[in-house]
Amino acid sequence: MTLSHPGLATLRRPGLLMQAARHGLAHYRRARLLPRLLGGETRPERALPRLIEAEARLEETRLRGDAAYSIPAHVEMLVALLAEARLAAGRPVG
Repeated sequence: MTLSHPGLATLRRPGLLMQAARHGLAHYRRARLLPRLLGGETRPERALPRLIEAEARLEETRLRGDAAYSIPAHVEMLVALLAEARLAAGRPVG
């Protein structure tokens, strides 16, 4: 997938994590998930940068081996990130 946002161009995550996120795209419900992940922020111009920052924090937690790391939360964040990147590029999500 080609991602045009600079923060996404270098996104490298484990294959299984990305596979799960891509599978979740078909079930993405922006109105339900985005407010929960971003504390109510749903403006398209603000959502993608905030998702990139939040996902980077999850990735740091994963790499540290921190017990607070949650795979389901990371997949959920990646689903939203990929979906919002597609929406920003004018592409369909599912």
